[in-house]
Amino acid sequence: MTIKDLNPKNVWNNFYLLTQCPRPSKHEEVVRNFLLAWGKEHGVEVFADKTGNVIMRAPATKGYENRRGVILQAHMDMVPQKTADTVHDFLKDPIQTQVVGEWLAAKGTTLGADDGIGVALAMSVMEDKTLEHGPVEVLITYDEETGMTGANMLEPGLFKGDILLNIDSEEEGELCIGCAGGLDGLADFHYRTYATPEGYAAFRIGVKGLQGGHSGMDISLYRANANRIIARVLLPLLEKYGVKVSFIDGGSLRNAIPFEGRAEVLVPEENVAAVKKLVKGIFADVKAEYQDTDPGAEFHFEKMAKVPSRYIQPKVMLNVVKAILACPAGVERMSPTMPGLTETSTNLAIVRCGKGHITVHSLMRSSINSAKDDLAERMRCVFELAGAEFSTAGGYSGWIPKPDTPVYKVISEVWKKVSGKDMKISATHGGLECALLGEKYPNWEMASIGPTIVHPHSPDERVKIDTVGNAWEFLKAILKAIPAK
Repeated sequence: MTIKDLNPKNVWNNFYLLTQCPRPSKHEEVVRNFLLAWGKEHGVEVFADKTGNVIMRAPATKGYENRRGVILQAHMDMVPQKTADTVHDFLKDPIQTQVVGEWLAAKGTTLGADDGIGVALAMSVMEDKTLEHGPVEVLITYDEETGMTGANMLEPGLFKGDILLNIDSEEEGELCIGCAGGLDGLADFHYRTYATPEGYAAFRIGVKGLQGGHSGMDISLYRANANRIIARVLLPLLEKYGVKVSFIDGGSLRNAIPFEGRAEVLVPEENVAAVKKLVKGIFADVKAEYQDTDPGAEFHFEKMAKVPSRYIQPKVMLNVVKAILACPAGVERMSPTMPGLTETSTNLAIVRCGKGHITVHSLMRSSINSAKDDLAERMRCVFELAGAEFSTAGGYSGWIPKPDTPVYKVISEVWKKVSGKDMKISATHGGLECALLGEKYPNWEMASIGPTIVHPHSPDERVKIDTVGNAWEFLKAILKAIPAK
């Protein structure tokens, strides 16, 4: 069975078409042009706004002209993550999908169900002339994953509707009514390099096979962070055995828990045996500590054929390692009012080195703005004490839950009728564009729904097939049930 055999055919076909469009964040040209051409081909009113968001419109069907207008909202970009042994160019290659039992997954890469499924559902509403609904508009934003740029740049006054239905939640049966705000942090260490003397052997330390995942949705699962594991190994090597570091690298995206990392080290030949034993012991400890959350973890300590000619300034390297280990990482606080919801967290996402700089990128989240800002100050203090320059950017506020919003009752009643189950009202620690869109259109009533997607932002991403069909039936029923103005 392949994606082309799945039902409902219209939704899965639209998602398949999206998998054929390279669409990593900040490289949405192909998918944007596809959406514009698709709309024209299907007789849909479609255009791109001044910044690159795609907007579609469908008039009310007969008898529904007096209903309140609905805006269906999703984002066109996807997170480009792949395993180390997968050959894939996200700027050129289509996503290769596979049916695995009850799930649709990709082969060695992220699937892009986040938020391709949301886009596919909105496209299916636009092309289906048999549906019963009031005026419907579609907003497909760009660059959601790396900065929510499309939502942030959206102009007021483009939309007539006043109910926004975001299709970017990832658990069937949940109505999301709030989200965390976020803030990017960047620590920059300046270093010099020195020529490698005689008497050193070179080794590569590697961590891979961690589950990683979405730094909002999955941070409370307490998965291992590859950057912190690498730092944990390096600390005793630097302090006790005179090891030098020539290279360090880990993670790939600010909003993905890093699942791979590596470092290249120079070990005094007389200390090679002791270093091997120490590294083996640390890897065994980490493996045991994360056996439940990261059972596929793989650790490597391999001799390199060629010894690097230069190494990073030892004092700076030691400060980098200490700062990574000392900084807040993972869950800081769980919500005292919504059981199971993370309130505040940090993702130490990316470590890079080159051209005299080691940078550490982090993403801080909280549903409370003051807590997010306090966390940023603590990060700044740690990194500045370690000798780095620290800056923040890309901050956005959270979406504050308002449980008494009238449309929530309508949606909950529809779900009960469609599924026979009560709808769970929730908020998410992930960032949703509703937070920014609500600032542009304060009159909108906003809610977020979606099918079940697990491990977004990682190569393990997959979507539960039957929940996509359920989401389609749910969406149609919601549109039919929207009340009059």
